[in-house]
Amino acid sequence: MTKREMFDYIAKNLTEDEVVAFCENEIALIDRKNAKAKERAAKKAASDELYLAVQEALSDELEPRDVITSRISGEGVSVAKVGARLTKLVEAGIAVKEDIKVTDAEGKTKTCKGYKLA
Repeated sequence: MTKREMFDYIAKNLTEDEVVAFCENEIALIDRKNAKAKERAAKKAASDELYLAVQEALSDELEPRDVITSRISGEGVSVAKVGARLTKLVEAGIAVKEDIKVTDAEGKTKTCKGYKLA
């Protein structure tokens, strides 16, 4: 149960005006804080150049992170940073992540995560 749900439950089940007013105020504060956090996250994602570059590098076919990383040029671009942006894209519903089988340089087949546009 979240803090907001707890205050909502207390406000609905108690009749003391002071307690109800306090709970309603806390709910309003929590809602305001959550809205501000979403706004900051959206603004941060929009200004993240690597996030946009990773989104542009995605195709309609499943590909591992290292292939996607090889299409992105720039300083400080690493497989780990691209992977973090891919996770954000999957959470936002822009990309899809599935298991794929790839063959490495030694000819061995291994399973890894592949990403593509949703």
